[in-house]
Amino acid sequence: MTSPLASDAAPFGRVLTAMVTPFTREGGLDLDAAQRVASYLVDQGNDGLVVSGTTGESPTTTVAEDGRLLAAVLEAVGDRATVIGGVGTNDTRHSVELAQQAKKLGAHGLLIVTPYYSKPPQAGLLAHFTDVARAGDDTPVMLYDIPGRSSITIADETYLAMADDPLIVAMKDATGDLDRGVWLMNETGIAIYSGDDPANLAWLALGAAGIVSVVSHAASRQYADMVAAVDAGDLPAARAINIRLQPAVRALMNHTQGAITAKAALQLLGVLDHRTMRAPLPAATEEEVAIVRDGLVAAGLLQHH
Repeated sequence: MTSPLASDAAPFGRVLTAMVTPFTREGGLDLDAAQRVASYLVDQGNDGLVVSGTTGESPTTTVAEDGRLLAAVLEAVGDRATVIGGVGTNDTRHSVELAQQAKKLGAHGLLIVTPYYSKPPQAGLLAHFTDVARAGDDTPVMLYDIPGRSSITIADETYLAMADDPLIVAMKDATGDLDRGVWLMNETGIAIYSGDDPANLAWLALGAAGIVSVVSHAASRQYADMVAAVDAGDLPAARAINIRLQPAVRALMNHTQGAITAKAALQLLGVLDHRTMRAPLPAATEEEVAIVRDGLVAAGLLQHH
């Protein structure tokens, strides 16, 4: 099943949010709130969403919950945005099960993160990605390279070994290695998505397909404008947007975990009623909410009350 917005240059769209997973105050999955968040994000300018990623607190959700969440988001926005299911874990068999479920539910894509904590050698990484991609049948794949969380980086040779795999079409980069990214785009043809909000403009300027963002919970429209400005060759306009958003980027990314601040931002914006997390992540403190509020106000994303 292909997305309504897929293209070779940007197989999953341009502006994607790594969407939070709303929970009830008691800690259960809140599917009504998830559909509300998904609709809000697409209305604000997202042409793609990633569900059950790290920002979706995926280490704390069950296979069944991941399936119900994906189905709910597809129902809400699947006809007007690319919906990618996060299926990567540090257990290949578990990831295969998630990929099969996502395919069955009609996901437009799969996100497979590097297996965290186990530190497999590159041969193990290659086998993991290939097995999980095959489990999704014909569903295209975005790899997620985030050594700061997984403790391993996908090696150049491993990317080259996957270059001819028709299913592995993109990677979400949180390595911060811009030079390697340019080399990868040119050598393998893989589409690169910025996976680190402070680097969004740099990646776009170098030819990245788009962004998978946390800050876009509050700034989707601005990021869509930044993408359009880069496409038009208007670097001063793109730079002005980047500078305007910087207080929000710093507030959401520098003080605690991104899922915590993203839920606080959605609560401040009136999209979520509360900011309940699942342990081990605690909900944002009042001090953290104040930091997020100040950042959103300074970036022009929230009216000062």
